[in-house]
Amino acid sequence: MSHVSQAPRVAVIVPCHNEELTVATVVTDLRTALPDAEIYVYDNNSTDRTAELAAQAGAIVRHERRKGKGNVVRRAFADVEADVYLMIDGDDTYDAAAAPLLIETLLAGPLDHVVGVRVDSSEDGSYRPGHALGNKAFNRLTTVLFGEPVTDMLSGFRAFSRRYVRSFPANSEEFEIETELTIHAAALRVPQAEVPVGFKDRPEGSESKLHTFRDGFKILYLLAHLLLHERPLLVCGLAGLVSTLVGLVLGLPVVGDYLRTGVVERFPTAILASSLVVLGALVVGIGMVMNAVMRGRQETRRLFYLQFDASGHPLR
Repeated sequence: MSHVSQAPRVAVIVPCHNEELTVATVVTDLRTALPDAEIYVYDNNSTDRTAELAAQAGAIVRHERRKGKGNVVRRAFADVEADVYLMIDGDDTYDAAAAPLLIETLLAGPLDHVVGVRVDSSEDGSYRPGHALGNKAFNRLTTVLFGEPVTDMLSGFRAFSRRYVRSFPANSEEFEIETELTIHAAALRVPQAEVPVGFKDRPEGSESKLHTFRDGFKILYLLAHLLLHERPLLVCGLAGLVSTLVGLVLGLPVVGDYLRTGVVERFPTAILASSLVVLGALVVGIGMVMNAVMRGRQETRRLFYLQFDASGHPLR
C-alpha cells in the first residue's frame, strides 16, 4: 500500500549510567544535528545528576531499573515508536554530527542497519589497547563464524529501521548487546552498511563502564551461544565428527586385534570407542533437530520483519 510522503519519525536512544559530565553535551549535539528528532535518554540507575542534566538539555528522560545496557535497549525498543531509530552512547565519545549521515544512508538504501565504524580522531589514541585488540579479534571471529563481514561489531553508534527493531528479540543484559545486534543482522540477512564516524576519548573525570576481561568473556560466551543457536548443524556436526573420529582411532586397533586373534583384548577401549561413535551420531541428530527449530525461529523473525515496509510503516 502506498503512503503519503512525509518525513520519517526519528527517535534517538541514549543509554546512560552516571554520565553527568557528558550527557548534556551529547543531547545538545544531537539536537543540533537532528533538530526534528525525539531524543530519549534512558537513565540506568545513575547516582549522579544524569537525568536532571539530560532533561535540562531538552531530552525526554526515561528510567530503566534493571542494570545493564542490554536491558536499556530492550526497554527502549519496546517503548518508543518511530520509523528510524538511532542508538548512541551518552559518554560523548562518538561524533554526534555524523548522525544525519547514518540516517541518510539507512533511508537511501533503503537499509535496515547502519553501523558507525569508529575512526580514532585523537592524536594520542582513544582506544584502550586491550579494547582495540579485543574488538579486532571479535570482528574477525564473527566474520568467519557467521559469514558476514564485520569491521566494528562493538560500536555503540547505530541506526535501525523499524522493521529491524520489531524483529529483534533483545535477550542480552549488558554490554554484549552490540554483539547480539550484529549477529541478528547477519542471521536475518538484512540489508546493512557501515559508515565511518569520529571517535574520541572520554573527557577528563569521566570513567568507562567497560571491564576488558569480564566483558570480553561475556561477549565470547554470547558468540558461542549464538553460534549454537544460529548454526546448530555446523556446531553439532563438527562435535559429532570429532567424537566419531576419536572413536574410530581408538576402535580400529581393537577391531584389528579381534580379526587376528578372535578375542577382544582391550575391552574397556572397545566400549569407549563404540560409545564415542554412538555419541557422535547422537550429536549430529540433535544438531538436525536444532536446525529445524532454528529455521522455525528464523521464519518467525522474518514474518515480524515483513510486517513493515522499508519506510517503517505497517503493511495493511
